[in-house]
Amino acid sequence: MESTLRRTWAEIKLDSIAYNYKKIREKIGPDVKFLGVVKADAYGHGSIQVSKLLQDLGADYLAVSSADEALELRVNGIDMPILILGHTPKEQVGRLIEYHITQAITCKAKADEYSEEAVRCGGKLKVHIKVDTGMSRLGYLCDDGYFDTGVEGIVEACNMPGLDAEGIFTHFAEADEFGDENDAYTKHQFELFTSVISSVEEKLGRKFAIRHCANTGAVARFENTYLDMVRPGLLLYGYGEFARQMGLKPAMTMKTTVSTIKIYPEGTAISYGGVYVTDKTTRIGVLPYGYADGFLRSLSNKCSLYTKEGPAKLRGKICMDMCMIDITDMPSVDVGSEVEIFGEKNSIDELASIAGTIPYELTCAVSKRVPRVYYRDGQIIEKELMLRM
Repeated sequence: MESTLRRTWAEIKLDSIAYNYKKIREKIGPDVKFLGVVKADAYGHGSIQVSKLLQDLGADYLAVSSADEALELRVNGIDMPILILGHTPKEQVGRLIEYHITQAITCKAKADEYSEEAVRCGGKLKVHIKVDTGMSRLGYLCDDGYFDTGVEGIVEACNMPGLDAEGIFTHFAEADEFGDENDAYTKHQFELFTSVISSVEEKLGRKFAIRHCANTGAVARFENTYLDMVRPGLLLYGYGEFARQMGLKPAMTMKTTVSTIKIYPEGTAISYGGVYVTDKTTRIGVLPYGYADGFLRSLSNKCSLYTKEGPAKLRGKICMDMCMIDITDMPSVDVGSEVEIFGEKNSIDELASIAGTIPYELTCAVSKRVPRVYYRDGQIIEKELMLRM
């Protein structure tokens, strides 16, 4: 559905994602596969559009969080390999087989369920085995005193009927953190992972086709961890310190407009709670952009948004549907003027830092009522509104 409202919108530059993909490809080399992480609607950028682009560019794999996300891609023309990183109920195994979708296996219980259901369906489910090397979230536990039992469990899963164990992977917990202790932890995780692989492959008598562990931080900092495939997330979309170091380009720009202008005398409390009080006659621009659109309330009264006359300070608490900026000294900023929330002129990295979070929490927070406008070669190629109308 296409929105007819010029309220608040996100501009997605597919050329930037293509540029980032090619730069990362150059870094990892021709012999390493590229998995594009497109879960959570491609971090708010639009999973269908981003996946089509990556497919056209020659990416090797995509990763999503759920069966629903994977099936959305399949029914919209994406036929390249897709890996589900999260949980899938066993009742969906038949659909995964039908649509050639790869499933992560994280423990014996999941392996048993998926094997039983695949056999019942009369097919083979392609799987990647998840190893918990220190993330302490999902995967076969193999650290400390669990190495032998973890290896045995993985070997058992690889030999189960109905399962085709194509790959094995783990996830780094601190690869994007700086410091000797963080680096040592990543090194420990990687060495444990490769030890598990060696032991499992020896017992199986065969090699895994795809071994992968390098997330964004590892792609940027630890070339020895690339193995057969890398999984850049934040890097692909051009955000964060590593993206800046590699000269990558941010893909999303969030924009809104000034909907109303009010003049308030000195001593006027602005918005809920009165956390900001004017210290002089103040010209306030009301923007149709609030926390229901994805503007984190933790940024209230702390950041600036960018107008054609430069940064304008946010005043008072962010509301559900609106926020207010100080345009007292910006006479040319009027009703209808564009305001950049984040993008080339107002860094999302800075906003994230002020909010005490990471950039892709801000992109993922962009709600479904915010239209996405897609650009290629400087031209609008598609507009998308996720609301049902």
